[in-house]
Parts: sequence; structure tokens; C-alpha cells
Amino acid sequence: MRVIRAGGVSLRWEPRAAAVCGVLAAVAACAAVLVVGSGEFPISPPDVVRVLVGRSDRATEFIVTTLRLPRAVTGLLAGLALGLSGAIFQSISRNPLGSPDLIGFTTGSATGALLQILVFGGGAVAITVSSVAGAVLTALAVYLVAYRRGGGVHGVRLVLIGVAAAAMLEALNSYLITRAELREAYEAAFWLTGSLNGRDWDQAVPLALALAVLVPATLVLARPLGMGELGDDAAQALGVPVQRTRALLTVAGVGLVAAATAAAGPVPFVALAAPQLARRLTRRPGAQLLPAALTGAALLAGGDLLSLHLPVAVPVGVVTGVLGGVYLAWLLSTTGRR
Repeated sequence: MRVIRAGGVSLRWEPRAAAVCGVLAAVAACAAVLVVGSGEFPISPPDVVRVLVGRSDRATEFIVTTLRLPRAVTGLLAGLALGLSGAIFQSISRNPLGSPDLIGFTTGSATGALLQILVFGGGAVAITVSSVAGAVLTALAVYLVAYRRGGGVHGVRLVLIGVAAAAMLEALNSYLITRAELREAYEAAFWLTGSLNGRDWDQAVPLALALAVLVPATLVLARPLGMGELGDDAAQALGVPVQRTRALLTVAGVGLVAAATAAAGPVPFVALAAPQLARRLTRRPGAQLLPAALTGAALLAGGDLLSLHLPVAVPVGVVTGVLGGVYLAWLLSTTGRR
């Protein structure tokens, strides 16, 4: 690790982490280019790149920029948001299982969308708004229940109460589907799997705008987040306002997972796996926010590419669910041995 100083500003430079970030960004970009080139009308990667730099015919340009590029961009941005959100909550809870998938925030976002689809019959915009509202309200409820006067929010309490909230919301989601008409139930079940099919700029642009605000805010809080992993007493001794920082990071993490879920549906296990993989790749302790975000983008883009080339077309959420289930079993077994 090196420290680079310029005037009154100092930056920490870690060559291995920087190299890992470069490789992950390249993997995510290559997977996205291959996703854009996949379909009934295959387009080679060089032709995709030519379209992106403005050197192609109109027919190919229409297929790439209008029909396929929004899907790839949505996948990259949603994966980045999920990876970063997972790193935040795993660091806050100091628990590798402290992922928004497992502590109810993603499920709450899905509940909001299902209520709009099955009960109120709203359109795409209303579904997006309800999805975000569901995540925010679930996070607020979990945070308030986990809060203790004088002690604030403890990571273990946050995880346990979040798991309980997720179980109750899953039961509510199942009930809503069983009470719905067949067509509406099919639409809701498809949305719950997490899919990038049919995504256009109406999903990609709002997600990009949300990340433009939330990602810089999260990176600014990276140093207090790392100190928080030392424990509340140690962090407070170093001058970190633990509860305020934890509350701000919770807001940022919920915003990230809500934006990703609204755009791509509740894609499972990316937020759980990305931070752990990032730590193993960088071989650095603490919250590796940028590597985790890029790992999430690479995982979701790679999962989408795999879903397009399977013998049977499946949503990307099915692919990440299968891979994530294997990863979760491995994580639990290794944690249990330690």
C-alpha cells in the first residue's frame, strides 16, 4: 500500500486492488459487449464497438442502441448497485450474511412492486415508485425495531430482525400471488425471478441517475465505514460518529438496492457474493467498496450472458440464484468449520 499526497489531499494507493478493479471492469465490459451481440441477429464484438463509436450502418445501430444496449447497461448498473449495497450492509453488520437479499430490503422492494402489479394495477412508473417505497419502508421498520436507546443499532440485531422481516414479507408475497388472477400472477412471478428481458432506457436512465448521486456519497463514507469494522468503541475513540455514519450508510445502501430492484427485479445473491469475492481477490480486509461494486457488475453481466446462451431461455435471476445457492452453501460450510 502506498499513500500519495498532493497538497493537503492524501490518497491511498493499493496496486493489487487497482489491478483487480481494472480486470473486473474489463470483464464486465466484455460481458456487456457479448450480451449486446447475442440474439436472433448475432453481431460480432468489433461491430458492436463500431456502433458505440458511431461507425456503423443504421440497421445495426438500431439493433444495438435501441433494442439491446439498454439491457446491457441496466445489467451493469444494477450489478454495480447490488455489489456496493452488499458491501455496505456486510460491513455495517460485520457479518458475511448481512446482505440486502437476506435482511429483507430486497424482499420489501418486491412487496411494493407486487402490491402495485396485483392490487392497484399501476403501470411501469408506478411499479418503480412502489418498489423503491417498499425497500425504504422495510429498511425504516427494521432499523427502528433494531434501534436501542443509548446503544444505537447493533449489527447482529439488524441481521436477525431483517431475516424475520424477510420471512414475513415472503409470506405476504406468496399470499398476494395466490389471490391474483392467472395472468397477473404470471406477470408477478416473472418479475420476482429478476430479469433483464425487455429493459429499455426508461429503466437504465433513472438507475444511472440514482447511482450518480449514491455512489459518490457512499465512497465519501468509505473511511468511517472501515473504522466501524473495528467495533463501535474503537471507532468512537478514533472520532467516528458511529450511529450517524451507520444511518447515512443505511440510507445509501437502501437507495442502491431499491434502484437496482426497481430496474431489474429482485436479482438474488449478487449482493451477497460480490463483497466476499472482492475481498478474496484483493486480499485486503475491510469494506472493499469499489471492487465489490465492479464484482457485482461483472457477476450480473456474466449471468445475463450465460442466460442468453443456455439451451432453454431463463431469466438472469435464475442463473444468479443457482450460482448463489452453491456459493451460500460453500460459505456456510467454511464459516462453520472456522
